[in-house]
Amino acid sequence: MAIKRTVLRAGLLAQSEEVVRETMIPYQWAALHDELPGAEPSHAIGNLLIAAGEKNGEYRGMVFQDSDVAKWLEAVAYRLASHPDPEWESKADSLIDLLGRAQQPDGYLNSYYTVVEPQNRWTNLAANHELYCAGHLIEAAVAYYEATGKDKLLQIVCKLVDHIDSVFGPEPGKKRGYPGHEEIELALIRLYRITRNPRHLNLARFFVEERGRKPHYFELEAKARGEAMSSPWGQWAYHYSQSHLPLGEQETVEGHSVRAMYLLIAAADLALETNDGELLAVCERLWNNVVESRMYLTGGIGSQEHGEGFTVDYDLPSDTAYAETCAAIGLFLFGQRMLENVPHGKYADVMERALYNGILSGMSVAGDRFFYVNPLEVSPSLNQIRRDQRHVATTRQGWFRCACCPPNLARLLASINRYLYSFRQDGLYVHFFAQSEVEFTVGEHEVRLNQATEYPWDEQVRLELNLEGGLEFALHLRLPGWCKQPEVKVNGQVVEVSVPDHGYLTLKREWAKGDTVELKLPMPVERVYANSKVRETVGRVALQRGPIVYCLEEVDNGPNLPALVLGAEPDFRVVLDPELGVPAILAKGYRLENSGQDLYTTVVPKAVPTEMKAVPYYIWDNRRPGEMLVWMTDGCLLGKPDLRNGGEGHERDS
Repeated sequence: MAIKRTVLRAGLLAQSEEVVRETMIPYQWAALHDELPGAEPSHAIGNLLIAAGEKNGEYRGMVFQDSDVAKWLEAVAYRLASHPDPEWESKADSLIDLLGRAQQPDGYLNSYYTVVEPQNRWTNLAANHELYCAGHLIEAAVAYYEATGKDKLLQIVCKLVDHIDSVFGPEPGKKRGYPGHEEIELALIRLYRITRNPRHLNLARFFVEERGRKPHYFELEAKARGEAMSSPWGQWAYHYSQSHLPLGEQETVEGHSVRAMYLLIAAADLALETNDGELLAVCERLWNNVVESRMYLTGGIGSQEHGEGFTVDYDLPSDTAYAETCAAIGLFLFGQRMLENVPHGKYADVMERALYNGILSGMSVAGDRFFYVNPLEVSPSLNQIRRDQRHVATTRQGWFRCACCPPNLARLLASINRYLYSFRQDGLYVHFFAQSEVEFTVGEHEVRLNQATEYPWDEQVRLELNLEGGLEFALHLRLPGWCKQPEVKVNGQVVEVSVPDHGYLTLKREWAKGDTVELKLPMPVERVYANSKVRETVGRVALQRGPIVYCLEEVDNGPNLPALVLGAEPDFRVVLDPELGVPAILAKGYRLENSGQDLYTTVVPKAVPTEMKAVPYYIWDNRRPGEMLVWMTDGCLLGKPDLRNGGEGHERDS
């Protein structure tokens, strides 16, 4: 069995893919060429022109500016795969030509070192991202080759990898180094799947396995530069880059959250390619640590600005959260690699949580403004003055000096159709629900499956098969972990549903043309509570409907959102918001108001009845800036105000 083609037809994911195609790719092309009025200039194309000897000037921007170009190229590749376009293919080809001209005779390709420090290549792996940039370029080359069949960029990166392989490895005379920012490891495995060159797989394995061994390479290279090992991360220097211990000895996920995810993506890929059960067990252990102790309700990860990463279990503050968009993307991709190893619904559940909440929140609906940081509580007046919230933007930005997130969003959302379905020897897996069509083969037979749904807003999903004759195979349908009572029908007949531990309902039978499977995934509004070990959310509640986490915005509820309390009997109503075009939640609650102006008082605040309105978290800040709140005070836990008499008193539960 093999999947030949998947196409999104309509719905939220199709809209997101279209935004990338029609807005983000042109917008980011302009950004890379410094043509966005009022936005932070990128300098990325200019740097490559200087490296190619076609422009005079100084290198400008971050040392990893090349990676933005690579991610843009990867996004274009996915766009061309689903929607061929000669204009954008020509633009991409011209950019690939420029990369070829900037490549050095020995295969080296990095505009920063070519322009600024040609004599210092590979001398500061801890900080300067040479291997990281190479990794993103490799991923772009693989995607572009798969989309267009053109191999010029593939030849460029194979020459680059040959050079890297001549420098790094366990052999005598080679550097036993590895990247400060992981990425090349997973990219090399993607390259290996195209080239089947064992050197590509072995180099990826070396980078994964060498990390964290003693003597510590980053210390050795610092001494070779004549410097003492120093880092802004102090005693956590090695944790920051996941190099404090060899991966197999790590019990908790540490350090920079994006780096950690990219390392674990590579490890899961390596486990799959080499059938390494021990390495897969390490990935499972660290996956569990992330999602059970260190993940926000939105699928965001990385709870502090310092080091852009993890702290300790259950430390998940809302207003100072970092939750970088790239980190949520990394978690999504880590989950996808785990799903490839073991088809278990728990991975897809987290992928879905991250996608619909912590990833989509990273961009505006229009696709031209972006969040780097995704907090769960925002108060603009505080964010402007509080030093511990200086990293929190209260409205999306047009571009960033460190612009890793916008092109990362573009490449993920442009390729989102690739993650809806997968195949194994035991059948077709339906991981995600979206209006789509997938074509696959069973033996020599071609099958088309059409999925009709308005998910994640509607609970109905209908699958219809189109094939010639009768054909036996299995359909594995994910029953989301949030869904308490799924219902299934095959050709109109009710199927008894007993949700298996792995979260997929298996329907194995002889299928014929016109056969249908109908799913009903009831999605009532639900109160969600965090573990009481999460100090910041004790006594608070969040709202979720299906896979969508909701939040309060000042534009709907007025200022001082923390003064709102969700009623004990909120009488939830789901209504279509006419401005945003998505379902909003209306609920009964009350606002706490003091009778006087005293800073402290013994007088119980009044509970004034009010109607609260919550909108999907990912869509906040698409109207006008203001306060935002995910975790609200829970009236069930405070005791029930007597709303019948205007909230003048409290009834205490006995």
